Formats: sequence, structure tokens, C-alpha cells
Amino acid sequence: MDVKDCGGVILTAFHSLTFHGDEHKHAADNRKAQYQRISSMSLPTAVSPSAPERCVSRDSMEDYWSEMKNIEEERQGGHEELMERGSMDEAEIEEAWLQEAGLSNLVTGTQSDGPAEALLSTLTRSQAAMVKKRLDNYTQTLRKRNRQPMRHVRDVFSMPDATSELTPPISPNGQIAPKLPQWNPPKVPPSCPAFTSADTNGSSSVSETIVISFDVAYSESARAHRKGRECQDCRRIRKDDRDLPSFQIVKPRQGVTRVNDLSSEDIKKIGYISLIELTTFYDILGIEMKRNRVVRSKTRDSGIFGVPLTTLLENDQKKYPGSRVPLVFKKLLFKLEQTGLQTEGILRVPGSASRVKHLRQELELKFYEDRFDWDQVRQNDAAGLLKMFIRELPYPLLTQQHLPAFTAAQSISSPKHQIQALHLLIMLLPEANRDTLKALLEFLRKVVAYEDKNRMSLWNVSMIVAPNLFTFRGKNVKQEEMQGAVAAAQLVRLLITHQDLLWTVPCFLISHVRKMNEAAMGKKTPTSEKSKRRLLKRWNTDKDRERSEVTDLRDGVIRVHAPLHAKVSMAIQLSAEMKARDIMARFDIENGRGSRSTSRRQRQYLFEVGGNIGERCLDLDAHLLDVYHVNPHCEWVLKSRST
Repeated sequence: MDVKDCGGVILTAFHSLTFHGDEHKHAADNRKAQYQRISSMSLPTAVSPSAPERCVSRDSMEDYWSEMKNIEEERQGGHEELMERGSMDEAEIEEAWLQEAGLSNLVTGTQSDGPAEALLSTLTRSQAAMVKKRLDNYTQTLRKRNRQPMRHVRDVFSMPDATSELTPPISPNGQIAPKLPQWNPPKVPPSCPAFTSADTNGSSSVSETIVISFDVAYSESARAHRKGRECQDCRRIRKDDRDLPSFQIVKPRQGVTRVNDLSSEDIKKIGYISLIELTTFYDILGIEMKRNRVVRSKTRDSGIFGVPLTTLLENDQKKYPGSRVPLVFKKLLFKLEQTGLQTEGILRVPGSASRVKHLRQELELKFYEDRFDWDQVRQNDAAGLLKMFIRELPYPLLTQQHLPAFTAAQSISSPKHQIQALHLLIMLLPEANRDTLKALLEFLRKVVAYEDKNRMSLWNVSMIVAPNLFTFRGKNVKQEEMQGAVAAAQLVRLLITHQDLLWTVPCFLISHVRKMNEAAMGKKTPTSEKSKRRLLKRWNTDKDRERSEVTDLRDGVIRVHAPLHAKVSMAIQLSAEMKARDIMARFDIENGRGSRSTSRRQRQYLFEVGGNIGERCLDLDAHLLDVYHVNPHCEWVLKSRST
């Protein structure tokens, strides 16, 4: 491909060298010249589903080269401790996967009184087959090492009347492995969802809208679609580089659920299921699910830079309870939004190295004492501090163990499957990482919105941010990882553009959580006289309440509790089209006659609490009768959101 045709230059590798004095400057100039001479070479296929149509502009690649140069110079300045990355054998890989998937008891051999048995009972056939595959591989690897596994795969998956549609796997000794239990996967539509086009004149469409449904597990849909040779999901959509595909969500009748709408316990279970589903999804698409070992290195427990996110939040929450994003990170974003969005080259143009170094020291000393003067911070210096903060996290923002899975998403040719992979990856991130990434992406979207002022296009921003998110901070960084950071710019672009979709919890994952909670409740038994008395007292209280409400609570009638309203309780007959917003409006009308006005009170939202969910803030457009049918034993509460 000629440079003139694609309007861009391509970086195929970045070589990290060490020089001293003037040699460093000459080496940098030589590397830049070499980088420009390879402009006629094609981008690796992993960078984009349709490389010929997605050429990277010369300016964007210049941004990337400059950013990598800045990172290299900072490392040579000795600002960070490099971590040695350890290798993992197969048994360790499988053990780490099982533990992160909430199945640690399968490794330890303890009888499950936690989420494992409940989780296994909710899996689709494809997901169950994947768990069996990982557990079987773990068992066989331990046998090769002459170590007896705590629990054999047969103890978990063999049942008397088990049947399976899957072909029974053959073990190395020629015996047929035990069959899986009877799984009841959801029904899968026989064909791909329809594509709708904005073009109506019969010519090739400029942009296409891809429909995404949250009702069916992505792996089940992919498996059904892969049976046909002409699946539209797997066909490459060719278009101009500036046009990313748009995605339309099929809105569920139970309402859209955001990550922060669920309780922490339910979100933890979402993470378990997401890991199993992602692994199954990648396996069906033929993508190897690689994993990095989490290296336990010495980290700081105080200060700002180089401190783990969880430690920063623990320190922040002592002063500001409920903090979800590190305070210094929020302050840097606020400073940039306040003064830098319209600054030309913000994020691209580096600040003064000496000033940034001085500001870093000042932050370490004065930030938590509220003595740091934010007025002295220039826009480009704030951008430098922001990127430095992300780079110097002892564990990457996208997590060390899941960075390979993020990178692997680049090899997916279908835009729909690619966004589904990113969706699952966001769901399994730890809470602190996910909330901090969300704050970053919201800021980056604002930067792109001011492109006409700051000259920072979506590609410019993505090329600059990618090396900071995806480059591993290790002594043995490989050349392929540098090259992968270029490919990661496409992922950053998708993250920025489709962040609203990515922070929406698919209802098939929520359905898993409901089934897990129901299974766990069915297994709970009193373990002491004290717990028995507590259970009996609660049972009697519930019975008394039911008797007092028997006259007005019939099928399809709910009682909504609103402790902060003038009218604290109301029985409501549900209709097929009644939504959460209707209940909220009714209470607001009643509250208008009370002593406290709505304007003087924080807005209240309708929650479903208990039953088969920990807690869920309902979407304004959630159809309540549908929620009632899936969770008939929940309480309905009007209250403020925690975030």
C-alpha cells in the first residue's frame, strides 16, 4: 500500500535502547527517521478488522511515536520500579482462572457453601463445557506432576441421570469422560439480528447500525451464528476510518441496568460469570485466552504515585466516605476539564519535564494536607501528571492478568463480536479499576468533543492514550508488546466511542445472578440455635406483616416504601405498561402535599431489594410487571442512589 493512498505511516516496532548524553538525542533522531522510512509497510492484521480501510494518519502515528519516546525517557530517568514478570505453568494458569471465576472450592477440595455450586447450576451448556475443560486440564496437569488433585472433575460434573448434547471427550487412556449434567441453555435466535442502515438511496451505506440484544449469552449467539457460513456478524464492515459502526441496544422490558445500579455482592457474581462467559466466547471464536501472572511486588501504602488503586481508595475513604475514584485522579481530570479542553494539543504536547517533576513532588507532600496549589498547574503539565499516574500504577488499570485478553480482542474481525468481548472484559474488571477507567473515558470523550478547538481527533487521543494503558511495566518488555500498543489504539477508540454500552450490564448476566441467589437461598440452613431463633423471629414478623396487608396485596399488587416521602407507603396495582417513572411521579405528587418539597430533597429512585437480587436501581423505563414476575418476593423502595 502506498503512503499516498492511505494518507498514513505505520509503526511496526519500537526498539527500546539506552544511550547517554548527546548519543540519546542522535539515537532518537535516527529512530524517528527509520520510523518514517517504513511508512510504506502495512499494518499488522491484528490492528483492525479491515486494515486497508483503516489506515492510520501520519499525525496520529507521530503522536504515538512521541508518546513512546516520552515514556522511554521517563523510564531512563528512574521514576519507576520495574517489575519482573513470572512465568506460569498450566496448573497455575487453570488454578488462577478457577479462583477468579468463583470456583476456588474446586481447587481446594472444600465442600461448597459459597457461590460455586450455585454458579455451576446456572451455566449454559457451552459455559459448563468450558469450566469442565479448564478443570479437567488442571486435574491432568497435576497428575503429570505426580500431585493428587483435591477434587476430580468427575466429582463435580458427574450426575446419575446426566445427559448432554456435546460429544463426550476422550481421555488420554481411551476412556470416555463422564457426561455433563442436564443444562437448560436459553433459546437462541436461528439467525443474526438484522442490520439497519441509515442510507435509503440504494447506494452503499456510509454508516451501519448493528443491533445488540442482551437477552442471550454472547457465546450462545456466536455458537449458533458460526454454524452458518454467511453470518453477517462475522463479515467485515468496510468503511472510512472515521466511521466506527454504531450499535443499537434492544432495550429489555425489565429496564437497562448500569454497573452502579447493582449491589457490590451482585457485581462480584457478575465478574465470576463474565470470566466464564468471556473464556467460552473466545473459545468459540477460535481465540486463545492468554493470561498474565499477577506479580506480588512491594508497593507503597501511602502517597500518590505508584500506589495501588485499592490502597488509594482506602486512604481517600477515610476522609471522604463513598469515594469510588482516587481523589487525585478526579482533581487532575477536573483541572483539565476546567482549563484544558480547548487547549490545542492537550494530551499531545508534553509539559515541562522539570515542572512536572516538581509538581509530582509537591503532590506527594501536600495533596492530603490540602496545601497543594492547583492554580500553579498548567494544562499540559496536568496532562503529563495524569498519564504519569496511569503508567505508574503498580498494577495496570486494565489489570495485569487481563491485558492479554484485551489485546486479543483486536484479532476479532466482527465489530459486533469485538464490542461484545470488550463488554465482558469491562464487566470482570475489579470495581476500583472499572470506576477509574470510566472516569478516564468520560474525560477523553469530552476532549474529542472539543476537537475543533484542541485539534485532538479521536485517533489522536487513542494513539496517545494506548501506550499508557497497554504497555507493560516490566524489565522484560518484548518488542511484540510495543507493537501491540499500536494495535491497542483501536481498542481505546472503541472504549471511548461506545462507553455507554460497555457500562450497561447485559440482562443475561443479571439472570445468572438471580439464579445463583435462588440456588444459594435454597441451600441455606440454620447452623446454630441463635440463627434458628433469628430466622423464626423474622418469619413471624413477615407473617404478621402479610396478615396485615392481605386485604390489599393481591396478585400484581405491590407495596412501595418511601421512608423519605410524606406518604411513606403505598399499595399499587401494576398494569402491563406501568413503568418505574410512573411510580416515582405518583409519589412526587403525593409528596407535594407534604412538609418537604422535592426540590429540597435529593431525587429518589425506585429499587427492587431482596428476593433473588441483592439490590437493583430500576431504569425509569423498566416495566414493573415484568420485574414483578421475575422477582415476586422483592421489596420495592424509593430512595436516593449511593452514587
